[in-house]
Amino acid sequence: MNRTTTIAIALIAVLGAGAYWYTSNSQKPDTTEVVRDAPAESDIDTSIVKEMSIGNPDAAVTVIEYASFTCPHCRSFHLSVLDELKANYIDSGKINFIYREVYFDRFGLWAGVVARCGGPLRYFGISDLIYEAQSDWLADGDPAIVADNLRKIGKTAGLNDEQLDACLNDGDMAQAMVALYQQNAQADDINSTPSFIINGKKYSNMNYAEFAAVLDEELGE
Repeated sequence: MNRTTTIAIALIAVLGAGAYWYTSNSQKPDTTEVVRDAPAESDIDTSIVKEMSIGNPDAAVTVIEYASFTCPHCRSFHLSVLDELKANYIDSGKINFIYREVYFDRFGLWAGVVARCGGPLRYFGISDLIYEAQSDWLADGDPAIVADNLRKIGKTAGLNDEQLDACLNDGDMAQAMVALYQQNAQADDINSTPSFIINGKKYSNMNYAEFAAVLDEELGE
């Protein structure tokens, strides 16, 4: 999934000025909102954005996935390849797996906010729900419907309205998430999703057999 994009201040305003902005906006989604090489604000504190990871943080092999919640190929990876990686490499402690969100559009950012709303312990569970229902919550691209659908997913994961309101209205976090995404994507030369950095080497989308072969080589197996 490749998209040429430009960052729009409106994307931050959507969250910074209140999550309810888009419930009254009837325009179709703009998929030209965020770009990896747009200049991030130097005074934004990105340290408030927690790195989301599973596996063994002390493992000899670290895998970083760059993915968008609105990317169909990312959905396929998470519903197939990742399950096998978890069973054979992550849960066994062989690797450390880090997930970094990519924001090609505002809906991907909103999904990231909801996924993070439950904290690190719930993050990957909520992410699974978001990927599983990707085509349903994206619906026809109406912002109000998308927002409502994402809230429903959050509630399914055990979040309440007060928690969701707080997360969706946290403009500082939204800005930090975008800024950190830009910094990481530029540093790792990310221009498509899903992309992977395995012990410093970049790889494009792979099936399980290809992924396992790379990991086994890195592990010396």
